[in-house]
Amino acid sequence: MINYELYKVFYWAAKTGSLTQAAKALFITQPSVSHAIKQLEDSFGLTLFYRNSKGVALTQEGAMLYSYIEQSQILISLAEKKMAELKNLDSGELKIGGSDSLFKHYLLPFLEEFHQRHPAIGLSLIHGTTPEVITFLKEGRIDLGVVRLPIVDPQLEVKEGIQLQDCFVAGARYAGLKNQVLSFERLMQHPIILFSRNSRARMAITELFQDYGYELKPEIEVGSVDLLIELARKGLGISYVTREFVSKELDDGTLFEIQLDVKLPPSRVGIMIMRNMPLTNAAKTFIERIR
Repeated sequence: MINYELYKVFYWAAKTGSLTQAAKALFITQPSVSHAIKQLEDSFGLTLFYRNSKGVALTQEGAMLYSYIEQSQILISLAEKKMAELKNLDSGELKIGGSDSLFKHYLLPFLEEFHQRHPAIGLSLIHGTTPEVITFLKEGRIDLGVVRLPIVDPQLEVKEGIQLQDCFVAGARYAGLKNQVLSFERLMQHPIILFSRNSRARMAITELFQDYGYELKPEIEVGSVDLLIELARKGLGISYVTREFVSKELDDGTLFEIQLDVKLPPSRVGIMIMRNMPLTNAAKTFIERIR
């Protein structure tokens, strides 16, 4: 194995055609340059330079070596430049997994701010349910996931974020329920609209009803929060949604919250990463912004 520093000295001596200029470029003395070149020549058993009136020039063997070393130096310089860009967030990509609703109603302001501060970082948003996002993370398809808690997995590290409150909402068709407090039994006498079976919110409300001895069977199942909201507005049933995601509709009166005689527990959103795996600088910076 020949020391990489010897190749670097050889490269600059060949590039500049001068031992003096090579020494200046490398911030070392000229005798050090001469010594390095002699070490390289001795290791190969070949003469790499000969002296001329302008300094030094490559022998045929030296020119052959230079054709390879030049390529390696260019690649190393590009690699160093790329590392500096990644460190300074002047290059790279940030891949985030999460649900449509969390992207739209929770992450959007943070994504907007991050993009304004670091426009050179590409953003890739991968949509999925919580189990899907966990799979994406373990497969290395995303840098981090934004999901509802709890998540119990020894391979994952979860940093807690904001608290959310889920609730049942209805539109004008059910205005007669506005000033009433409903039991679970009375609520289930009306058509219920729920998110798809794999969502964390769906699993949580189903388990809560089971704890009280009821089996919650929706008449309509949908795959997006926007549909939950729109179907409730149209009067097709009572939707189970996150209160923070329908604040506009609750404020303007197009939806109202169904009051229950049981307090629904809040949920939390967490930032999920692989345990003991290094994060990219972009991912670390984004998590710091959110927290």
